[in-house]
Amino acid sequence: QVQLVESGGGLVHPGGSLRLSCAASGFTFSRYAMSWYRQTPGKERELVATISDTTTYANSVKGRFTISRDNAKNTVYLQMNSLKPEDTAVYYCHAHRPLYVDKWGQGTQVTVSS
Repeated sequence: QVQLVESGGGLVHPGGSLRLSCAASGFTFSRYAMSWYRQTPGKERELVATISDTTTYANSVKGRFTISRDNAKNTVYLQMNSLKPEDTAVYYCHAHRPLYVDKWGQGTQVTVSS
């Protein structure tokens, strides 16, 4: 069935880097815009980055994070550099296509702590 499975999260010190991956299956990956969201308990889910024919980023991560995709591998990535404690969150993979049901992964925890 439809699946989005995130991986690559973990504990990192401020200034460090992580690379998140989201493996997609069960739908036509190349036809979907892919995004990364993040959420801290008690706060609303925040759009971090989106990739379709172009890329967009939240101002809070621009210049530090890079979203990319490999359609042959049905995978979207989020390269996270110069990490800050405020980047700590559960990061979720999201797939969107007009008139189709949005798809969400289960999330992967990123903790930035000294």
